[in-house]
Amino acid sequence: MYYGPSLSDLFRRAAGYVDRILKGARPGDLPIEPATKFDLVVNGTAAKALRVVIPPPVLKEAAEILP
Repeated sequence: MYYGPSLSDLFRRAAGYVDRILKGARPGDLPIEPATKFDLVVNGTAAKALRVVIPPPVLKEAAEILP
């Protein structure tokens, strides 16, 4: 299982930084923004190999379930 920042959201927000830099902003003057969206990803194959049963409520909350 992985619970961490949403990579797609981080890339989308990075595009905003690139846009501001290309418009003339100095990178050192831009604020550091913490991640705001987090994803839960469950690897079903690894869980089966380890004989771990993932409860249905956890699977329901997962943003992605790998086969």
